[in-house]
Amino acid sequence: MQTTSLGGLEVSRLGLGVMGMSAFYTGKDGSEEESVRTIQHAVDLGVTHLDTAEAYGAGANEALLGRATRGRRDEVVLATKFGLVSHTGRPGVDSTPANIRLAVEGSLRRLGTDHIDLYYQHRVDPSTPIEDTVDALAGLVTEGKVRYIGLSEAGPSTIRRAHAVHPLAAVQSEYSLWTRDPEADVLPVLRELGIGLVPYSPLGHGFLTGNIRSLDGLAADDWRRTNPRFTGGNLERNLRIVEEVRSVATEAGATPAQVALAWLLAQGADINPIPGTRHVERLEENIAADGIRLTPDQIGRLNNLAPASGDRHDRGGMAALDR
Repeated sequence: MQTTSLGGLEVSRLGLGVMGMSAFYTGKDGSEEESVRTIQHAVDLGVTHLDTAEAYGAGANEALLGRATRGRRDEVVLATKFGLVSHTGRPGVDSTPANIRLAVEGSLRRLGTDHIDLYYQHRVDPSTPIEDTVDALAGLVTEGKVRYIGLSEAGPSTIRRAHAVHPLAAVQSEYSLWTRDPEADVLPVLRELGIGLVPYSPLGHGFLTGNIRSLDGLAADDWRRTNPRFTGGNLERNLRIVEEVRSVATEAGATPAQVALAWLLAQGADINPIPGTRHVERLEENIAADGIRLTPDQIGRLNNLAPASGDRHDRGGMAALDR
């Protein structure tokens, strides 16, 4: 597995998003042993960047990741997030310095470590100046509890203000062949400032694999059942995207998932996708994308895909983006 740098933090070219092992997707209540095996196999294959958050399964996902990396802490880069859970009793998102102090201690305990390699604000808190939040994070860096800091789904102005207080290593945002929002405003700022982009859901919440052609088979509480891109006829409309990805995959001798990831990797060395899976075979499939080189024609065809139908989150979720 090749490596790259996120603002000075060396990580594997592809990471692993652990969220779906504990929250939101079909299978979240599956075998913890299988999830542990998948994480450990990822590390065996050279994946160092492992991503979670305190909000995933009310801390269960962090605890799972801590268990899976026990005894291998020096081999991995642990990334987690704070701010969607308030420990101060404040309603809604909470990125106050007091909450950060409480949140980091819980994450350290669940992860079974004395430091977090990359600590993100999960969503921008409109009631707390970003300068106050980042100043508190800078204090954690000074104390050695955090090595690098980042933001998730922040807008360009907020990124600039945050970076002026303490350097950001990465910004995490949804980015894929059906969500290209960061390209217009966020990615140019990140490249100007030397900040990496960590795309979450690089496979479009599984859609770009080509394996989801209806909602049949998804658990009743699967988050995608209420997502605008999977409902109201949009899933059927968006199949045209999958068909073009599948066409390129046939030419490249790859799977649609590998093509979607290879396209992201081709966008630059500062792009560090974190596809998620609970299954070893899907993990191996995703990691193999690091060795796929798409032709200029194939990249051009993928660049020209029609935009996805439907917003990428519901109204409340969209309101929390790009603050």
